Amino acid sequence: MATKEFSYPKEKMRILLLEGIHPVAAQKFEESGYQVEQVSHALSEEELLETISNVHVLGIRSKTELRKPVLEAARQLLAVGCFCIGTNQVDLESAAINGIPVFNAPFSNTRSVAELTIGSIIMLARQAAHKSLLLHSGKWDKSATGCMEVRNKTIGIIGYGHIGPQVGVLAEAFGMRVVFYDILTKLPLGNAVQVDTLRELLEVSDFVTLHVPETPETKNMIGREELGQMKKGSYLLNLSRGSVVVIEDLCEALRAKRLAGAAIDVFPYEPKSNNEEFHSELRGMPNVILTPHIGGSTTEAQRNIGLEVAAKLLKITETGSSTTSVNFPEVELPIVRDSHRVLNIHRNVPGVLKDINNIIAEMGVNIRAQYLSTVGEVGYLIMDVDRDLSSAVKQQIDALPTSIRTRLLY
Repeated sequence: MATKEFSYPKEKMRILLLEGIHPVAAQKFEESGYQVEQVSHALSEEELLETISNVHVLGIRSKTELRKPVLEAARQLLAVGCFCIGTNQVDLESAAINGIPVFNAPFSNTRSVAELTIGSIIMLARQAAHKSLLLHSGKWDKSATGCMEVRNKTIGIIGYGHIGPQVGVLAEAFGMRVVFYDILTKLPLGNAVQVDTLRELLEVSDFVTLHVPETPETKNMIGREELGQMKKGSYLLNLSRGSVVVIEDLCEALRAKRLAGAAIDVFPYEPKSNNEEFHSELRGMPNVILTPHIGGSTTEAQRNIGLEVAAKLLKITETGSSTTSVNFPEVELPIVRDSHRVLNIHRNVPGVLKDINNIIAEMGVNIRAQYLSTVGEVGYLIMDVDRDLSSAVKQQIDALPTSIRTRLLY
């Protein structure tokens, strides 16, 4: 197969990677012939508005927020890559309406989060973090009071998606009993048992660990009532999203000694950079482990995320494939030899495909392959046509009132 040329030269495409994304991502783009700009920090909305108009591919992590004004100004943006698990920092609906698919890495750092969860459980059970802090201040507190093994204790996992099952498998290796609660019926791994209600899980668990996404349903899902349902002397861990736990209510439960401790990795409000001070009512509380949102921050995880998301961005840039996008119709079409590929993003209204096929028929163009899919307000069409009239086809399709954007790949 002859080497394909792209309708827009690779060397002119602007790839912008923010927030210190692992360099392996930039390497993958550069190996494919692109120029990459890397920035070590997040950009504010004002900074994004100044730079986004000529960016073709944008990579972010959790600190950069992409809201409607920025996405509407991103006239050339082909795709956004969230080099992390979550995508709540992006207005996904606005991105889709503006023809911008968003990709993430839902699996690449699950092991890292699971390991930190288990490590935190052991540290809490032995009060190790608190005793370490005392020792750093010169106080020797050698005592077994309040310390226990995790063997034969029950861990309750809230959210049994990507991370929860791995936490359960590791916990079983330590001899723990595993129960979990999820809004969907899930196939358990190992000897884990799914319970019917959140309350049932809270009442039987010695350690409760949260692994849920940020949604309206999970916002403040652990507050005063739920904390009151937990076993006296139990522990709470949150390595999911900061909005899931009501921090004021958690502090109250800790002060009342209803809970024996907590490990919190995510917070409702987090500093935008390492130069800002961290504020929380949890600071200084005994047997509370605070970590700065590092659940997935391991070298292995960040490298895997870099590889996974970069591969997805390269695929949509070079073939138009949108599979695994979190906000977009998932379309993939095998490459057809000796053809040009038309990519059309349009408003999902009746008659769009008829209008496009009428253009094709009137121009006498042969369609080699065609695939259309819709999600919500957006439709996405990949079509391979004969080379000789592909540019004219692209122009006419782009002129349709339903078209959001049209791209031609050679």
